[in-house]
Amino acid sequence: MNTPSMPNRNSKPNGGPYTPLHSTSSSSSRWSSHSASSTDSSRFWRTPPKALKQNTHSWNTLRLSLWSRVCKHTSPRRIAFFLTAIAFIVVLCIPAATTHTADVTSLTAYQPTRPYMPATTGQKGPDPVKWLEQNSDNKYAVSTGFHLPSLGWNTRPRAALISLVRNSELEGMMQSMRQLELRWNSKYQYPWVFFNDEPFTEEFKAATRNLTSAKCYYEIVPKEHWTLPDWIDEGRFMNSLEYLGTIGVGKGWLVSYHHMCRWNSGFFYKHPFLRDYDFYWRVEPDVHYFCDIDYDVFRFMRDNKLKYGFNMNILDDARSFPSLWTRTRNFAAAHPHLIHPEADLDWLLDPTSGGEYNNCQFFSNFEIGSLDFWRGEENEAYFEWLDKAGGFYYERFGDAPVHTLSVAMFLPKSEIWFFRDIGYQHDINHHCPPHREGKCSCQPTSVDANFYKLVPLESPQKKPSDTCIRQFLGGDWLKKKEGWSMVGEKAFGGDGYHGYELSGDE
Repeated sequence: MNTPSMPNRNSKPNGGPYTPLHSTSSSSSRWSSHSASSTDSSRFWRTPPKALKQNTHSWNTLRLSLWSRVCKHTSPRRIAFFLTAIAFIVVLCIPAATTHTADVTSLTAYQPTRPYMPATTGQKGPDPVKWLEQNSDNKYAVSTGFHLPSLGWNTRPRAALISLVRNSELEGMMQSMRQLELRWNSKYQYPWVFFNDEPFTEEFKAATRNLTSAKCYYEIVPKEHWTLPDWIDEGRFMNSLEYLGTIGVGKGWLVSYHHMCRWNSGFFYKHPFLRDYDFYWRVEPDVHYFCDIDYDVFRFMRDNKLKYGFNMNILDDARSFPSLWTRTRNFAAAHPHLIHPEADLDWLLDPTSGGEYNNCQFFSNFEIGSLDFWRGEENEAYFEWLDKAGGFYYERFGDAPVHTLSVAMFLPKSEIWFFRDIGYQHDINHHCPPHREGKCSCQPTSVDANFYKLVPLESPQKKPSDTCIRQFLGGDWLKKKEGWSMVGEKAFGGDGYHGYELSGDE
């Protein structure tokens, strides 16, 4: 311990004459504020150097004694554990200190669209719009290559980006990955899981890994999920391929396309690798993502108890699944206990055709959903019903209408979400939401811009009285302009769907 320097008795700090510490002057009281008394302070300054040296020796002896006791009861392992605990606590505190509360005013460019649902109970459920206001602004973004541990209240959803893709589709897959990573996943670091009916090449693996900091996994579809089931008549199947090709049903003549539709309808969620996952985002090769997404979509789904999310609700060629509705109606009649009590099937029924299926469907090339929902008893029973009837091979049952009917029968609308804010394009279907300048690299489209793009001109199917998405949303979305009529618009060359008060691109 260093000995205090002795003050000059002839001067004080400002250079004037030295005033004894026991002086009663106001200027000296500040210097003695920590003394027991002015008398004790004066004694300290008069302590002989020899006494100070003895006191210093005693203090050093005491200090060494204390240190030896600490060392005696402390091992290097305990010290390392203590330091690690401190570092862990500091890391946990960082997100709390750096997380920004969402700026609600920054969200005014996008008001999330949700279905019109009359209140049927007095119970209050989650409020997705409020959640977006409170949890946007990339609140749960993670550092590149570093993930905080999952702790109770802040558990990270067990979710993944999944893609069924061939080696030959590498360029298209890279296109999709670049944009989704740029717009969203570079901030949230969810893993990519690629599926193929044959092993992935090293070129495919290397190229895709180079596009993301997240983990990538490469899985093989089990052969029993990608082969003709033993209850299918192969001769009849070959005849159906020829027929579907002759009438021009899209890809209906491709054997692999039938396998793909069946796998996406009833097998992808059974793959062993996804056993430990709860949510997925389906990503197709060669698609575009136009808008920055500044919230964790998987947390959004989980926290709001949502099971299925889409961003297009459109028509498809009904010639590809002529028996689907009849088989679905028979299933519902045979299993009424499986239909959700709050299921709303009205938006799928066309009143002008006696309540037949209007062929509306969620465009499943983009979907964010719950794996547990697909694994549920209701969906499994429905898929088995359709599969045993052979519709995936004798016709061309697509995963889009199958998913749509399953979601409509087994979920209430409160658990289905319209991701209007995610700009997306797959081939000729192009969806762009209203947005601030710079938020999206696309021009806003109306909500029903893609309504019947997939229906060939030669298809004789009748279009419903309202567009698919408006029938799903209901409420103000179905209001027509005063004096407008579908017949009148068609008489002037229109398609009969431009009379709505709300266009959805405001």
